[in-house]
Parts: sequence; C-alpha cells; structure tokens
Amino acid sequence: MPHVYVEDLARYAGQEVLIQGWLYNKRSSGKVRFVLVRDGTGIVQGVVTPDTDPQSFELAERLPQESSLRLWGVVRPDPRAPGGYEILVRKIEPIHIPKEPFPIGLKEHGVGFLMDHRHLWIRMRKQVPILRIRDAVFWAIRAFFKERGFVATEAPIIVGTAVEGTTTLFPLDYFGEPAYLSQSGQLYLEATCMALGRVYWIGPCFRAEKSKTRRHLTEFWMAEAEAAFLDHEGNLRLQEDLVRYIVEYVVAERNRELAELGRDPEVLLGEVRDPFVRITYREAIEIIRSHGVPINYGDDFGAPAEDALSAHFGRPVFVERYPKEIKPFYMKRDPQDPSVVLNADLIAPEGYGEIIGGSQRVDTEEELLAQLREANLPLEPYKWYIDLRKWGSVPHSGFGLGVERTVAWIAGVDHIRETIPFPRMLDRLYP
Repeated sequence: MPHVYVEDLARYAGQEVLIQGWLYNKRSSGKVRFVLVRDGTGIVQGVVTPDTDPQSFELAERLPQESSLRLWGVVRPDPRAPGGYEILVRKIEPIHIPKEPFPIGLKEHGVGFLMDHRHLWIRMRKQVPILRIRDAVFWAIRAFFKERGFVATEAPIIVGTAVEGTTTLFPLDYFGEPAYLSQSGQLYLEATCMALGRVYWIGPCFRAEKSKTRRHLTEFWMAEAEAAFLDHEGNLRLQEDLVRYIVEYVVAERNRELAELGRDPEVLLGEVRDPFVRITYREAIEIIRSHGVPINYGDDFGAPAEDALSAHFGRPVFVERYPKEIKPFYMKRDPQDPSVVLNADLIAPEGYGEIIGGSQRVDTEEELLAQLREANLPLEPYKWYIDLRKWGSVPHSGFGLGVERTVAWIAGVDHIRETIPFPRMLDRLYP
C-alpha cells in the first residue's frame, strides 16, 4: 500500500492509500466523524464511520489538534471536500498525542500572539500555501537564470564595505577589525561577472533600517544579478522578463495554493501580460502629485508615493533616471543628463511597493573615484572595487529583486512578515 501525499491523491482515486500527517481539525455529523489531516502538501478530509475499525472510530473523537498520525483508507472524489477528494478511513494509528492543547486554535488571534508562536503558526492553513509559493518563486528565479546562461555564484555575508549607505549597517567585531552584515551582494557580483560574464545569487541581506511598515524586514532575501556588456535598456528588459517568468511559473506550479489564498491567477497574469510601464522620475513626481500625495523633486519615494503610482497604472511600472543625489555612488550617470543616473526601480501593482532596484554601473576608474569622493566615502575599503575598473572594465548592469515583497504581491499577503518562515523586524527577534 503506497504512502501518498495529499497533493497527489487525484492519481489514486479508488485505491487504498496511507497518509501520514497531523490532525488539523475534526467534527461530527450524526454517527459519522470527519478528521482533517494535513501533511505539508495539503489537507484531506478523512471520513470515519461505524464500519471503521472500532479503535480508530474512538480515536477520531478524542485525538487533539496537531496529533501526528497514520491514516489508511480508500480515496474517493467528493467536490465538497478540500481538494476535491476525501478518504474513507479504514484505520487510524497515532504517532504522538500532545498532552497540552495546541496554543493556536482555529479562531482569530492577535498578531503579537501569532508572532510569538511563529514556530507553530507556520503550520496553519493560510501560512502553508504562502511558504509553498515562496518555494516556487525561488525555483522560478533559478530556472530563469539557468535558461539565460547565468552562472550561480555566492557573495560574502560578512563584509568590510557599505553598499546602500552607512546608516543602515549592522556592525560586527571581526577579530578586532570592524565589519558588517551585508546589505547586498552587488559589489562582489560585479567582480564575479568580470570572470564569468553573467552571474546571479540568491542570499540574505541585512539592513538596520528602523522601519515598522508592512514592507520592511531587517533580514530579507535578494535575488541579484550582474552581467558584463549589459546596458541600462538591456537591464530593464531582463528584469521584466524575470518578473513575468516568476508569475507564470508560480501560476503553473502553485495554482492550488493561490486558490487557497483567494488569489485569482488570471489577475496576476493580466498584470504582467503587457509590456511594463516606463516613466522617468520627473514624470513620476507629477503623477504622484496628481493623486494628492505631497512630494518634491529630489525626494525618495515612500509608501504613499509608490501606492499612487501603483493605483495609477494597475500593472508593474519602471521609474527610471532618479536624481544622482538620492542614489548610491556606483550608479552610472546619464551621458545626456549627468544630473540623473541610469537606474530604475520596479513598482509592483496593487500597492506592494518596490520589488526591484537596478542600474547600469559606473565603468571607469575616473568616474568611480569622483563619485566615491562626492559621497564622502573613504577610498581604502573600496580599493578592490576600484581595481575592477583598472583591468578590462566594460559596461555592465545589474539589479536586486526582493523575494519577500515579490511573494507578498503574488500571494496577495497584506504584511511581509508572513512571506518568510521566521521574520526579523525592528521589534522581533523571537522565535
């Protein structure tokens, strides 16, 4: 008799199978008892009748929530059951019966309580499909870059230099030397792309930004790519192709999970079907103002500004050519207008904010030295980065995609804390 996962039950209709999992919920109707069993791939309803093994019939009544068990029975279609199939139970065998009630009942709980019990909350009905969608996003990113000929590589997490500004660094004592948790792998990917041509990595980043918004984590995951001989326009095309690929992949691989979350796949596909909107920073300022959001030229975009752009277009929008004063030192200036840089931020639809930041990088030693000095950054820690412009420098570009924000948009999740198994936020280090 095969051990079958819930997600594969459709292939075993009419057959007796073994399910191994945890008791999610139970109820009774007359002489029939129903047990909902989850196994990580889905939830199935087991139907326990007086014809079932007497001991199993009694267990169906007294087993508490989150008991682990084995369940044998015949798979049969039922459109009313979760997933469209249920199991006519022959036997239940407990593996572990909890001695205390499960802390998270099938009722509403406060966010603080749920976050304190995140190690248990991730078992619940909504959290499982979110994390399975996250898995699909990772696979989509890897598949996309492999198809495009990019080489998977790594960047260090302990670094000696800042990437996105010195005010959001987590400092470390590295055997007596100052060091930091990485804000981004970008600078190192620039070095690696000069050896391998096209590279990417998916890894954790750390930013000590004191924000409590629904879009911010202090530890998050980025998918970053760098490519030699890639200009600003090619960089935007690559980003657009990646985002469209991710959405199409998730819809194909996690359609059931999207349905469980009430997410309409056609809405997602519709948002990425047409070419993404492209506007300049200056144009964006005017659109934001037209939505009643106060903003001045030279201001960076906060959530209200991004929401205004999201509402205005209803699909992903690239905002490009920001003023140089509000962007990092490594971005190349626009030759036609040196007051702006060859960069773009991609704003997701439906109010999910920026999901990608990218740019063409400075590619001459003279420009880089001037821009480091302009940013009041010391040259010594960046000596190795300057070296990249001394020997065989070429035009090159790259970007970073925030995994959690992308998952939040695709899954339709209100707060980014639910898109990673154990979120780290300004006020959250436990569990």
